[in-house]
Amino acid sequence: MKGIKMEKIDFVILWVDNHDPFWLKEKRKYQINDVAIQDNDVRYRDWDNLKYWFRGVEKFAPWVHKIYFVTWGHLPTWLDTSHPKLEIVNHKDFIPKEYLPTFSSHTIELNLHLIKSLSEKFVYFNDDTFILKNMSPGDFFSHGLPRGNAILNAYIPEEYNSVSFVGNNDISVINKHFRKNNVIFSHIFDFFNIKYGFANLRSLLLMPWSRFPGFVEYHLPNAYLKKTFEEVWKTEHEMLHNTCLHKFRNVKLDLNQWVMRHWQIVNHSFIPQSPKIGIYFDLNDDINKIIRMIQGQKRKMICLNDANLLPEEFEYKKKLVIDAFDKILPEKSSFER
Repeated sequence: MKGIKMEKIDFVILWVDNHDPFWLKEKRKYQINDVAIQDNDVRYRDWDNLKYWFRGVEKFAPWVHKIYFVTWGHLPTWLDTSHPKLEIVNHKDFIPKEYLPTFSSHTIELNLHLIKSLSEKFVYFNDDTFILKNMSPGDFFSHGLPRGNAILNAYIPEEYNSVSFVGNNDISVINKHFRKNNVIFSHIFDFFNIKYGFANLRSLLLMPWSRFPGFVEYHLPNAYLKKTFEEVWKTEHEMLHNTCLHKFRNVKLDLNQWVMRHWQIVNHSFIPQSPKIGIYFDLNDDINKIIRMIQGQKRKMICLNDANLLPEEFEYKKKLVIDAFDKILPEKSSFER
């Protein structure tokens, strides 16, 4: 493919079994009551659709070099751990001991570069993000750099425990080390690009701000270079270290993986890409629209976030989502026993 150097690209995905009694017992040892702590049981809820993640990868991204499956120690019963492309990674295998045990995705994310044998180029997936149609390596990396977008955004949290607070923490690191106008005007087409479409207007309206107000986050898989993690850790060790000391996600004090994505943006270490490569849904949204999006394979990737879904709707919507995935990915993958 023209302009694309075929190199090793790994996928990394995090998973937790919220029914594991040993995990639950250990988690309860550290639980505290704090409005800033994100430890709602909903965040660990299993939709039983992980097998469709593997089916999607095998069918639509067969070129992936390795899949690193990161877990506290539990595994899906159906997963074939002997698969040659699969690497099972326990938290203890790469996260420094002083941060363990951890129940915070932020701690896990920020240490991914320490995974032994992980390729320099990797794509980080949450377990609520899926591939829906054929993808090429060029959808994630081009000319040796991650694909992404640099669309400005103003973080305005809806509530105290909103993830936007973490976004504010991330962007504060960027503003500490980079001057907005210098960065933008030195690489203007990274920030105003035809691939961004009408989203360019958002960035234009935020140009009068003297500092970076934030970047739009589409809650999709992110492509990274390991050297970015190493550089940010070297530059902001104390803030990252303090985040990783938290046993649970702390929206008031934490950084998360977005700081790495932002760093790649302001360092001009990415290639612009249309945000329409994927789409984000809150599962409180119109479920019929979500099902049509999956079955119609209208985007290459989708995120299905259930953080706000009411418990009484869980089983009903879970079945509809599983049925929709089964329509496009009915056959077992080689990752299933």
